[in-house]
Amino acid sequence: MRAAVDSPSMACAIVVTFHPDLPELTRLLEQLDRNGCDFLVVDNASANAAAIKEAAERHTHLKAVLALENNIGQAAALNAGLSRAEELGYPMAFLFDQDSGIDDDFCEQMLAAWQEAATRSDRPVAAIGPRLVVPETGRRIPFRTFDTAFDRRERTLPGSSGLIRTGFLITSGCLVSMSALKAVGPMREDYFIDNVDLEWCFRALNRGFLLYGTDQARLHHRIGLASDRLLVRKGLVVEHSALRYYYSTRNRLHLHRQAYAPHGWVLKDRIRFFLKTLYLLATSDQRRDYWASLQRGIRDARQLP
Repeated sequence: MRAAVDSPSMACAIVVTFHPDLPELTRLLEQLDRNGCDFLVVDNASANAAAIKEAAERHTHLKAVLALENNIGQAAALNAGLSRAEELGYPMAFLFDQDSGIDDDFCEQMLAAWQEAATRSDRPVAAIGPRLVVPETGRRIPFRTFDTAFDRRERTLPGSSGLIRTGFLITSGCLVSMSALKAVGPMREDYFIDNVDLEWCFRALNRGFLLYGTDQARLHHRIGLASDRLLVRKGLVVEHSALRYYYSTRNRLHLHRQAYAPHGWVLKDRIRFFLKTLYLLATSDQRRDYWASLQRGIRDARQLP
């Protein structure tokens, strides 16, 4: 008997891990189990890989653990998981970071939102994302479009139950269709980790697909490192390690030059990047490391095809 379109068995969750906090990861896997959602774990050569496999195998809805011999990056790990999910016959997939949290009806609500979007939208849907909620503060992160440089209003699909047109979805919690992946292409593996989701979303929009956010499902997820700094707590600045700053710098500068990157985003991101860099170099105790990452990122951005 074929599963209903809003059944969690229609989608397989891909959980990418890299040296995860085991209790945090276990909570996410338990939440997927309670959702009735099948899942794969793709581990990027973590030091605690054996413990990850043991923890994953305790759950009913585990389909496989893909233990990679080397850290091939988030994008390549996602592609490996998506390929396995396609082989298993799933028409859709959820993508998850290891440190996210979901409610017990998350998968059902996301698939219901997808069905509504597919019915009401005048163009094919590539992906849907949940409302992102910062765990420590409960702050709701808005969905944004980049059609214009400074319009920050959310755009709800008329007649829908909270579907919001957006120009970008973060990887974690995102629901994608395998048919869209075939048309848009896989995640860009040479980006390794940062801006992988942004680049794929821009490609999808450029090829005629739409992206939606929904208020019917929430993802509890922190972007960047936790910090006592006021600007970080207010969500005005996202802090990462100097290594992550290198990847972010390299990839965003490369993405600025791509014809499919929305002009509104490029303009805003150049301003944001300049201000964030000034902030890090002026306030961080690791300013020398950030400066070295900045120089290396600018240089290496020219080397990406």
